[in-house]
Parts: sequence; C-alpha cells; structure tokens
Amino acid sequence: MTNEQMLAEIREANLTYLMLAQNMIRQDKAGAVFRLGMNEDSADILASLSAAQVLKLASGNTLICRFRVDDDLVWNLLTNHTPKKVGNDATNRLHANILMAGRVSEVL
Repeated sequence: MTNEQMLAEIREANLTYLMLAQNMIRQDKAGAVFRLGMNEDSADILASLSAAQVLKLASGNTLICRFRVDDDLVWNLLTNHTPKKVGNDATNRLHANILMAGRVSEVL
C-alpha cells in the first residue's frame, strides 16, 4: 500500500465514521454517547455539522476515531485470547463491555 493509498483510506474511514456517528447521535443521543465513547458536548457539535463541514473534517490525514480498547485485559476478553479460558464468548464480551462502559463514565 502506498502512502497516498493509506491517506485515501484514512479519509474514507473518517467520512464513514463521522456519518455513522452523526446518524447515531441524531437518532439516539444517549445511546450514541455511550457507544461512541464521547461526551455530550462533542456529540452536540458533531450532530450540528453540515455536510460540507463533515467533508472538510474527514479530508484530513489524521484518523479521527480512535481505539477505546487500550489494555490487554479488554483485548483478551474481546478476542477470547486469554491464557486461561474462563467463561464463554458471551460472558467474556459482556465483561469487556462492562469494563469499557466504566471508562465511558470517566469521559463524561
């Protein structure tokens, strides 16, 4: 993949993310804030952006969204890649969601 292709992919990911986030916020703000891991002020700003503003924001060369999973415990639960298999996939996913939800409350 060339550098230009990578930048094009970043712009496309940004646009897709922004459009999805904007739709989620407009349909169910509380659910979107939780699922996107953003605060209400950011959600309000994103919901109010025009199409031209979304395109301009997406056209940068920096990825706008980021991984909220930043520790081994949550990665292992989500991928079921733990040395000691405890519980089933559904239980592990629920545990990971609980951990990530606690982190969202820190942002709010």
